[in-house]
Amino acid sequence: MSAHETTISHEHHEEHASMTKSLIWKVFFILLGVTLVEFFIALYALPHHWFSQEIANFVYIALTIVKAAYIVAYFMHLKFEKIGLIIGVVLPIVFLVYFVALMIIEGNHLLFSIK
Repeated sequence: MSAHETTISHEHHEEHASMTKSLIWKVFFILLGVTLVEFFIALYALPHHWFSQEIANFVYIALTIVKAAYIVAYFMHLKFEKIGLIIGVVLPIVFLVYFVALMIIEGNHLLFSIK
């Protein structure tokens, strides 16, 4: 009985790629760099009118998406999963964000066209 249990436990245990200390530090410094760019834009570039608020908002959103992608990929271990699972998780989220953005745009259009 004991040999049978050992075989079953070994069958379900697969080898996964793991995070090494150097990879964790690499991702940390990438996230730190992106955050420093965001702080530089907020505290230096915008007050000195290097570019408009709309461009800054677009850059903030893009940098936030980059940070979220790194966090999900490495610290939630999605990067080490099979491509089918990655597509199954990421694709619905992309469509949900897209549809919410479309609803907001349509709602604003209807709101301002009625007045």
